[in-house]
Amino acid sequence: MCVNMANSDKMLVALFLFAIASSTIFVNADFSKSMYITWGAQHAIMQGDDLQLVLDQTSGSAAQTKKAFLFGTIENRIKLVPGNSAGIVTAYYLSSTGSQHDEIDFEFLGNISGQPYIVHTNIYTQGNGSREQQFYLWFDPTADFHNYTIHWNPTEVVWYVDSIPIRVFRNYENEGIAYPNKQGMRVYTSLWNADDWATRGGLDKANWSGAPFVARMNHFRPRACPWNGAVSISQCASNVPANWWTSPTYKQLSYAKLGQMNWVRSNYMIYDYCKDIKRFNGQMPPECFKAQF
Repeated sequence: MCVNMANSDKMLVALFLFAIASSTIFVNADFSKSMYITWGAQHAIMQGDDLQLVLDQTSGSAAQTKKAFLFGTIENRIKLVPGNSAGIVTAYYLSSTGSQHDEIDFEFLGNISGQPYIVHTNIYTQGNGSREQQFYLWFDPTADFHNYTIHWNPTEVVWYVDSIPIRVFRNYENEGIAYPNKQGMRVYTSLWNADDWATRGGLDKANWSGAPFVARMNHFRPRACPWNGAVSISQCASNVPANWWTSPTYKQLSYAKLGQMNWVRSNYMIYDYCKDIKRFNGQMPPECFKAQF
């Protein structure tokens, strides 16, 4: 009887500790709980599950998360600036700090009325970027909210649009290719004037007669592992049930998801750095020779 009670107590303690562990690494909160305005406070409205970023000739606006993360899923629903949005960039990305920073980007490059937005994606590892891939969208991103998600785990980074993957960057660190797995990254979002480069290389400028410009966001969900310093490098990557992003399901896209991504890349991709031989003078980045999917 005593042995059975001891085993039962041990099981309860184990379940209790597991619950505590799960609660410390499973973050799920809306904008007002997760983020704060970093600049352009007079041009931003954050309330509950909603965030509005505003841009006029005096200022844009931006926000960032209170916490940094290492691995998980960052989900955000965005309704982009409608009408003539030439020169205007809506950014949504993860980034660490410093000259050797890591970064995972979604940037939405505005355009003149009637022309499609360009979805600009990039990834930096240890301060090195130049890994741009760009896409048109298969819907009007200004007519309604759409889900833009970054999934990031020890094996791969995947960019999703409405649950459809558009890009993958896999971990080839064991072959000398840097991967973002040792720096916590905060989530940032901003609306700003980039008309020196954003639309047709800066040929189309922002039309301020249409200001103020407004980008709307809701349903921000950082379901990710909080960064607590160097100890998180192993904790967030460990293969335990609480770290759901490390499960086999997330190590590689399913056959169905690969089909979706191939459809997007075949029909809507407009730039891939791995095909820009002229840009790199024939010295292509090493990951371009690896299987990414």
